[in-house]
Amino acid sequence: MKPPLLLIGHGTHDETGVAEFGRFVHRLRCRLDGLPAEVSGGFITNARPPLGDSIASLVARGHHHLIAVPLSLTGDRRALGDIPGTMALEQERHPTLEYDLGRPLGPDPRVLKLLAERLADARAEMPRFVSDEPPAEITPAETAVVLVGHGSTDPAVNAEVHRVSRLFWETHAADLLTVETAYVSHTRPGVPGGLERCRRLGAKRVIVLPYVLFAGGVLERIWAQALAYGANHEGLDIRCAEVIGDCEGLADVVIERYEEALAGGGQSTSPAARPSTASPLTRPFPVRRAEHGAGFATGGAARLTTVREPEGEPLDPEQLDVDVLDIEAIEAIEADLPEPEAEGENGADSMIGVAGRGEPGDEPRDDAQDGPLAQPGIASAV
Repeated sequence: MKPPLLLIGHGTHDETGVAEFGRFVHRLRCRLDGLPAEVSGGFITNARPPLGDSIASLVARGHHHLIAVPLSLTGDRRALGDIPGTMALEQERHPTLEYDLGRPLGPDPRVLKLLAERLADARAEMPRFVSDEPPAEITPAETAVVLVGHGSTDPAVNAEVHRVSRLFWETHAADLLTVETAYVSHTRPGVPGGLERCRRLGAKRVIVLPYVLFAGGVLERIWAQALAYGANHEGLDIRCAEVIGDCEGLADVVIERYEEALAGGGQSTSPAARPSTASPLTRPFPVRRAEHGAGFATGGAARLTTVREPEGEPLDPEQLDVDVLDIEAIEAIEADLPEPEAEGENGADSMIGVAGRGEPGDEPRDDAQDGPLAQPGIASAV
């Protein structure tokens, strides 16, 4: 029997989101029942079942190796929660527990395809009319999309949402005027700012596309901000698409993350090899004389570009031969390197495979706001 799949949710006070999470866990149980593999799920904070209860239940049934997959599109630790820290606490409660941590779900081509389906549904929805006059024809070149992410205090995570917008535009919406990016909170532009940019670019119809997994409070905030903007711009056709939601396409992505981690593509953590709080890399490259590998050659070439030949010309790193390097020169380079960081100075854990995270140990910006940022001259519903 394969190790169980543990789905990790960030937690929400909204009952709609909790219910949809539960339905998705049930869907995966039905999908993985033939492998066979058990499926469980829990939230880090703010909702039931707590992650600790789900893990305790699996351990009580004799499972000591889990595959944990975060239900997150961006892998933002500050939004999802401290998964490595939470799992480390669970390993203290259950000393035999091992787990492999899978990659977040996005950006994945199948996630982009699901977004395209939600966009198509919103474009096909016919508006209600109060007169018998037919509506004015709006071409794709006059239609824009605002892809809305959660927003983060980590600039790298926000940049990842921008990357998704660009990928989506080129792969699934190339006939549209533009695909702009906006955020619900923590950073600019907000939803009204994204809509305003589309209007100024000449859009007559704008579709707000949530880059969100499940319905809940975040989706309601997105819609509220869009409707508040639309109340002051009656000539602009604004439509709001649904979230990705509980569906077979999303289950396909999660199962792939499960199989990938099972095959060794995730972050493996066993009781005998817990992650250290100190940075494992204390030198740019090893200096042991008997181990001149490819990594040593690359690092050595990068450092030796400042060494001069007798004629005064710099050495070409591509022409360096590690086997003939002067050992005394190498030791001199090593002595010039900065001292390793003290333990605890760079001790933040991070999830393997998370594209779009900040550097370990980054602190949230003090000037970041918790709520949606107001746009100049634009009404906000929050």
